[in-house]
Amino acid sequence: MTVEPESFVVAPNRSVPDSSAHQPSAPRGPDWRAKVLRKCAESVAVKQQFFDRYADAIGALSQQMAARFAAGGRLWVMGNGGSACDAQHVAVEFVHPIIEKRRALPALDLVSQAPVVTAISNDKDFAKVFLDQLDLWGRPGDMALALTTSGQSPNLIYAVESARRKGLLTVAFSGKDGGRIENAAEYCFTVASYSVHRIQESHVALLHILWDLIHVALGEEDVI
Repeated sequence: MTVEPESFVVAPNRSVPDSSAHQPSAPRGPDWRAKVLRKCAESVAVKQQFFDRYADAIGALSQQMAARFAAGGRLWVMGNGGSACDAQHVAVEFVHPIIEKRRALPALDLVSQAPVVTAISNDKDFAKVFLDQLDLWGRPGDMALALTTSGQSPNLIYAVESARRKGLLTVAFSGKDGGRIENAAEYCFTVASYSVHRIQESHVALLHILWDLIHVALGEEDVI
């Protein structure tokens, strides 16, 4: 019995795609490298001016906050929008130190509990969303930090004013011309820029420096 060989279908010849065809080509027109370096230079210049202005006050605040942490005080942090994300960033830096052998410190943000935030906003007023939380949980000896790029958010201003009356140490990171919160907080650090990006970049740098100096003031090694 003759066995017929299996038949095979030969696929049409297809050329292998040239991977180089998918590589992005160099942009034409404006000098993109120059744009990147210009924006970087702007960011550096804004931060340099900011820290030149506030270096003494930041050093003084770090010592006051260290003393309050040492006495059992807690840090409450708040903000809106992108500054709400920065508030969460502040809290996690203190609760979970990224540098080995540095102690955890009690810091809680007032933006993460969506049911609380939406309940107060819906049933009362968004302007009271931080005020009500601080009135409930804040106590003399604690600290309250508000982050804002404009300094004009009513919910932050009301909360800071109330916290100050209760004996909390009140701090604001602001921007532009400082806004109304500049008069509400004991310490207000204003980034004199109208670029929200430059303001937030400076706020993050301030957070990291303040966090570091608080630990140094608590007697820990100045390692960074």
